[in-house]
Amino acid sequence: MPSLNLAIARLLNTGTDNFAIWVVKAPYPSGYVLRDCVWPDELTQVWQEWQQMFAGHSRLDISPSKYGRAPSPINLVSPPSSQMTGPYSSRLMQYLGISLWRWVFDGSILGSLERSRGIAMGQHTQLRFRLEIRDPDLIALPWEIMQREPGQSAMSLSQDLLFSRTSSEVDPLPYLRTDQALSILLVLGHDDNLQLKQEAAILQQTLADAATIAGNFQRYAPCIVNTLLQPTPQELIQELETKAYNVFFYAGHGLPGPDGGLLFLRPEMTLNGIELAQVLTRTGVKLAVFNACWGAQPAAINHQAVPASSLAEVLIRHGVPAVLGMRDEIADHESHSFIQAFTEALRSRKPIDEAVAQARQELLTIYKFNQPAWTLPVLYLHPDFNGELIKSFDEGITELPDTAIPEIGSPVPTASLRSLSPSGITWSLRSGVTRIGRTRDNDIVIPEPSVSKRHAEILCRNTLTDATLVRTYYLQDLSTYGTTWFLAPNGWQQILREEVPLKSGMQLKFGSARGETWEFIIEDS
Repeated sequence: MPSLNLAIARLLNTGTDNFAIWVVKAPYPSGYVLRDCVWPDELTQVWQEWQQMFAGHSRLDISPSKYGRAPSPINLVSPPSSQMTGPYSSRLMQYLGISLWRWVFDGSILGSLERSRGIAMGQHTQLRFRLEIRDPDLIALPWEIMQREPGQSAMSLSQDLLFSRTSSEVDPLPYLRTDQALSILLVLGHDDNLQLKQEAAILQQTLADAATIAGNFQRYAPCIVNTLLQPTPQELIQELETKAYNVFFYAGHGLPGPDGGLLFLRPEMTLNGIELAQVLTRTGVKLAVFNACWGAQPAAINHQAVPASSLAEVLIRHGVPAVLGMRDEIADHESHSFIQAFTEALRSRKPIDEAVAQARQELLTIYKFNQPAWTLPVLYLHPDFNGELIKSFDEGITELPDTAIPEIGSPVPTASLRSLSPSGITWSLRSGVTRIGRTRDNDIVIPEPSVSKRHAEILCRNTLTDATLVRTYYLQDLSTYGTTWFLAPNGWQQILREEVPLKSGMQLKFGSARGETWEFIIEDS
């Protein structure tokens, strides 16, 4: 997919509010252009007016102007375009969006965008647009609402462009395993306004509902959700290190701070952004989502933004591939609508930036253009990450196809492998081959030293007899030392590179005989 990356930085020692805007990445050689410009007083004025109408009760009072000029009232009776109509909130939303667009996209910068869009259209795809804001005072602005003219879509709502923010000052991406399913760790931290168990049930149901909306189950990836309620930092780290999650989802109280802010796991137990970044990158999490205030906002001291202090920036800079935070407070019902649409898009194997755009469009449809809900999600992507959370059908290794015959009316049983340890994970088995091993390229990952990199496979075989489909499962040992076990009537027995049939309720071990116990289960669909 063609990409256009744009950077904005303040020019130091110039005596005025001078900025440079330049193309960092373009899909054609002459697209790397630069221009200098001055931040206009009118933009400061309309931004402050916008905050008074749309910002939450704990707004950041940061001005892009270093000289603190007193704002004068803005006049939206005669805005930049005479086509602006409608209530004041809609005109203000549109006015700021158009003003930001006209400040950024002028001259050669606009030409680079238009030609890049044309290249993407010629390839019958979208243009991936990433914006890098290097001046901390500009981070808080809602760049997602930029629009060229009245009646045209904002950039983050565009059908032919995928909008995200980024940073060039980043650690390298960690190893990213190939995933065919969503594996989500849902963490609910301390929040005086949340009934944790009720909120956990709502969020789990919201995530589950995302798979059933369209009714086409074949095109949706599997989804596993595990929940931690007010964990200690040690419990959270252990959960991430012992399971193979690709999505980390946090809901709870948060505060801005110089090290990425604080997440309140419990009333007296917090985790800052740098601490969280270490464990997320170490465990291969691809996407971190924060349903907490200020996840995408910097900390401020004496009305001056602290550079690189927002949680999203800190995580991206430490190598987390994708971070989604909220620019301001978001209501529970708005959050649930966004999460459901976002998860549905992810499960249909859309890239993360495309899934955010689809969920943002859902917010605008439900809660209207003149309300801030659709402007709140802010997505950061690592500059070397393509946004792919789950492999699409036409990529990756070839899987044994599902041989179930759709005309057969009898229900087909489904199978899973369930850990019998406390708060253990349950993995759904494929209709073909399910790979089990220590490394992250397996379908079921068991991160224990005694487990081989490619330890075992569970094979599913289908037999058609008198219009009845019979599905049977077999376990094949592939381990280095033949250390795959099943519980026989006379005790634990090694398989020793054999293939044995599996029956529902059979208990298994992989690696050490003292290791985790798993149960094979067959259920009616």
